[in-house]
Amino acid sequence: MCTQVWAISLSDLSDKDAGGGLKEALSQGASKAVALLGKQDGFLKNPKVKIPMPDGLRQAEKLMRTFGMKKQADELITSMNRAAEAAVPEAKELLVGAVKDMSVEDAKKILTGGETSGTEYFKGKTSAQLKERFKPIVQKAMDKVGLAKTYEKFASKGAQYGVISKEDADLDNYVTQKTLDGLFTMVAEEEKAIRKNPVGAAGDLAKKVFGALGK
Repeated sequence: MCTQVWAISLSDLSDKDAGGGLKEALSQGASKAVALLGKQDGFLKNPKVKIPMPDGLRQAEKLMRTFGMKKQADELITSMNRAAEAAVPEAKELLVGAVKDMSVEDAKKILTGGETSGTEYFKGKTSAQLKERFKPIVQKAMDKVGLAKTYEKFASKGAQYGVISKEDADLDNYVTQKTLDGLFTMVAEEEKAIRKNPVGAAGDLAKKVFGALGK
């Protein structure tokens, strides 16, 4: 549906109603995404966001499994995902805060934008702060896992030979970034779901606004 049609559909709504409905919907979607991810198996059992070995170490993972180290490989992957599950609840406060700070102009751009324009707004407003909050929690979780140190030694060698990026060789950085990626993946899923089915939105204003978008 084009922007012009959306603008006409929303013409009967006041700026206050349009902004309020959008804020209801985005707060709902962000909170649900955090709740889905910030629990045991929220990352590990969700194929859309499960954190795998970095690309450059996939071959090494295959060798580990071939030579009887399946348990260790599984433990490392589980640990990375558990760290993400522990960190992601920190996102709720920042995401909700970004919604509260949204201007009328921001709201108009999101309402007349693409199906994940709200998610893009979140990315722009919160990514740097989310990384800062996620990383110490990830570090604490990974410090408990001896395999994480083994990984970093192995990965640093891989980085020297160019088979893995320096960023991915640092396990804390890798997991932190993947936690952020997974969060925004699920926020986008929730935003698309609300746009597609406004009746499922929690607030009356959200139903009203996103219902108008669908006309």
